[in-house]
Amino acid sequence: MVTAMNFPDPLIRGRLIRRYKRFLADVTLETGDTVTAHCANPGSMMGLAEPDSEVWLSPSRNPKRKLAYSWELVRAGGGLVGVNTARPNALVEEALAAGRVAELVGYGRTRREVPYGANSRIDLLLEDDARPPCYVEVKSVTLCRGDGLAEFPDAVTARGAKHLGELATVAATGARAVLLYLAQRGDCARFAVAADIDPAYARAAAAARAAGVEILCYACAVAPEGIALARPLPFAEGGHI
Repeated sequence: MVTAMNFPDPLIRGRLIRRYKRFLADVTLETGDTVTAHCANPGSMMGLAEPDSEVWLSPSRNPKRKLAYSWELVRAGGGLVGVNTARPNALVEEALAAGRVAELVGYGRTRREVPYGANSRIDLLLEDDARPPCYVEVKSVTLCRGDGLAEFPDAVTARGAKHLGELATVAATGARAVLLYLAQRGDCARFAVAADIDPAYARAAAAARAAGVEILCYACAVAPEGIALARPLPFAEGGHI
């Protein structure tokens, strides 16, 4: 596990009681105590929120925070899955700095959350004096319905379709536009867009690719100590249609 990807504090294991109101999860810790943790995942978390699932929480270092824990991992499909959608941007940025994303090496500067398009912010803007800028949008992937296929999205996402349109516009200007899907799990061998879950997103993804937007997919190595970008996944044209 790459040191830079390690969680800052040891995670705490427990059992999921329930996830509710999207951003809350009740968990029974190994001590027998029951706590409510923040769930930083706006998706459906299909297949990842079953009661009694083994989960791992990170403690907050902020004593004034209302919820003292955040839900980080869940055991599903025989392995651990990262469910915190606030993690992937930092994971990718660290991997870029280490030269571990072969398709995106050679840029001298990286900026985060740079305004662009129609009231949007790009996750990572890669810049170098010798080449056009590269706009990188990062999407957290947690869904796997079997056959080693990672899929996105796990719920309808109008915001995601908007990002694809913004990237297509960027590509038309001559800059690089990249959508990097980061599967926070290590049990997948390929990636596809879940067209049956969000047909509009699937159409937007196809249009973006036709407009020159590059699609990259990477799997992660996931452990209670941390999460690290591991290997590229091939893009599969057809998922669950």
